[in-house]
Amino acid sequence: MWDHIDPRSTDTPGRPSPGRGGSVSADARSRSGQDPRQALTEGLDLPRGREREPVLLDDEVYELRGSEVRTLATVGAFRIVALDDLRDHGDEPAALWKGDLRSLRASGLVTTIVPTERDSRTPVVTLTERGKTLLEAHRRPDHEPAQTFHAGVVRTRELGHDTQVYRAFERSAERQAARDARILRIVLEQDLKREYQRFLQEPNRGRSDADGRVKRTPEEVRAWAEEHDLSMRDGRVQFPDLRLELEMPDGRREIEDIEVTTLHYRGLQASGKASAGFTRYRSSGGRVGSRGGRAGSRRGADPHLAEEVLR
Repeated sequence: MWDHIDPRSTDTPGRPSPGRGGSVSADARSRSGQDPRQALTEGLDLPRGREREPVLLDDEVYELRGSEVRTLATVGAFRIVALDDLRDHGDEPAALWKGDLRSLRASGLVTTIVPTERDSRTPVVTLTERGKTLLEAHRRPDHEPAQTFHAGVVRTRELGHDTQVYRAFERSAERQAARDARILRIVLEQDLKREYQRFLQEPNRGRSDADGRVKRTPEEVRAWAEEHDLSMRDGRVQFPDLRLELEMPDGRREIEDIEVTTLHYRGLQASGKASAGFTRYRSSGGRVGSRGGRAGSRRGADPHLAEEVLR
């Protein structure tokens, strides 16, 4: 369906992270002509500039500016993003970033969560259902491919891993900018798995005698995997943490499948992911460390940290 790029593992110990904590560099943005997060907003009829503009949703009016729309789209596309990873909006000052988050939270469009797990102490940001509804209500119907947005936390035990997915995106986006590739949209593992489950259960739909059991043959499963550019191992479809859909300068379409590896990868799981040809990014450990020197801190979580950052 799409062409795969040549996978290049980036999980080599000692490999330097680009920019500040993995942020997309100004040089990469200049090569690609845009902040890669801007791709997540291209299908939205919402403000782009620095001044706030009125946005209508039902009977409510929200005053939004372009940087806030980018934040909403980024958080919605990745479901959760570590709060500190949202700091960088190009050349926007820190005061404006704090104002964005404070305004979005006061408007009920995003919420911040301070995880209680030992290895995931950095606050994360996720859309509220209202925030997701606002994005969905302002889609451009003729824009393809359509970006999927999410609200709320689903896998509370995997917050540490899931926040690393966005950081892997930042690092991959810099590599793609060097190739002059344009990011069209991102697809999460859960999006691919949801589509897979629909395929598996299709024969049961509308049948009163359906028992929920999968009736797809191995040949049908393999054909589905091939159609979606996914590999198989031991009869199982291998799903990446993240898929980037790309457009090359000559108009060709490519995909890059990304996996965030951790120290917990063992045995068949690690072997299956490696053989799938995914680009692999090694996470910074189980801990979701904040930027600016706190990543290695073992200090306990401050339950008011999220509120303090937004002041």
